[in-house]
Amino acid sequence: MSSKSATPSPYVVCKFGGTSVATPEGRAAMIERVRAHLNAGRLPVVVVSAMGRRGAPYATDTLLDLVADLPDDAREHDKLASIGESISSVLIAHEFRGAGIPAHAFTGAEAGIVTNDTAGNASIVSICPAALINAAKKGITPVVCGFQGISESGHTTTLGRGGSDTTACALGVALDAQAIEIYSDVDGVMTADPRTVKEARVINILAADELFQLCRMGSRIVHTPAAELALESGVALLVKNTFSDHPGTKVCDIAAYHNTKTATAVTCLSDLVRFKVDLKAQEGELAHVANQAAVYDRIAQAGVSLDMFTPSDTHLYFMVPAHEAPTVRALLENMDYQCTEGFAKVTVVGAGMHGQPGVMAQVAQALTDAHIDIKQTADSHTTISVLIRQTHAEQAQEVLHRAFELSLSAVPDSDPRSREAVSSAKADKD
Repeated sequence: MSSKSATPSPYVVCKFGGTSVATPEGRAAMIERVRAHLNAGRLPVVVVSAMGRRGAPYATDTLLDLVADLPDDAREHDKLASIGESISSVLIAHEFRGAGIPAHAFTGAEAGIVTNDTAGNASIVSICPAALINAAKKGITPVVCGFQGISESGHTTTLGRGGSDTTACALGVALDAQAIEIYSDVDGVMTADPRTVKEARVINILAADELFQLCRMGSRIVHTPAAELALESGVALLVKNTFSDHPGTKVCDIAAYHNTKTATAVTCLSDLVRFKVDLKAQEGELAHVANQAAVYDRIAQAGVSLDMFTPSDTHLYFMVPAHEAPTVRALLENMDYQCTEGFAKVTVVGAGMHGQPGVMAQVAQALTDAHIDIKQTADSHTTISVLIRQTHAEQAQEVLHRAFELSLSAVPDSDPRSREAVSSAKADKD
């Protein structure tokens, strides 16, 4: 948890996604939100994503398409990927000044964000926000490039898709901010993806652990490392709509969270591949354990994370995303294994299920009634996951959403966002 001083911090961090930055309407709404903070005596620090999505001239994917068919260089790839946020920060600073709000654009490096050297998916190792604090104290609103930093060896790095959220959360922690506000064009975190579940609704309050698990299990409304920072730091996090006055979703510490519902939301990870590795011992009763450890080590050395791994005396089962499957096949080429594509992992998330008997039975009964075969399960204090065939993924989410009455656990007067809006919010992820 972050240590709060006796005097409340004057800072609030406002992150605006690509759809907010890309249009005059969105930029006007940004100005009014920042002005409201200033009028209330707060010191906003603004974090921006690149403008729009693939096809828009300054979107990250559009920039990367310039070199898509050419030999890649990871360090230069990061340099190119970071340009969209640099353009956004300069444009927004100009817009703010034109509206009478003094502002200055900061690159990730100028904002004091130092990362490791992992190209394309760097982690923040330290932040020195002195330049931002100096600007804010002079009445100048900092506009910071999201998604980027500078490595300890002096190279421009990027934080992975959705990394602007992580920039905002990391700055919020470093500044001991009153709150971090994540803006896109949807009203908040929802009980399910409304493109799949028509009854999905906005959740008005969410435990930080629930948000982290939702992101880890497939939801892309907030970058997973950002959700992890919110969980670890205890800083207040709000997920809101740039374009509406909807109160959004408030993310709070579990100690301040009171929810009588067993489950809060349903999410899904698609396009998974299942591996079955033969661990038959050649000699010795524990040789299968050594074989299992060798598989784990070999795959870990390649930087691949395994999911839903289940060992036995004879076999090891595990899942990987489809894009990682070729790497794993190569690593297992001298072993006896089977590989099956076309799986999905559907997860029910809820702090209320901790210590609650019968939740797995409810999940199993709902899916059985819908004639959906469960291949494997996994659980934690706040999640129950089922592995099913990809062809049943959408139906399973609808069935579980209905079984746990999740449409009744949200703000009563909120309407589901359009499929287009949710798609845009996902595209906000850098």
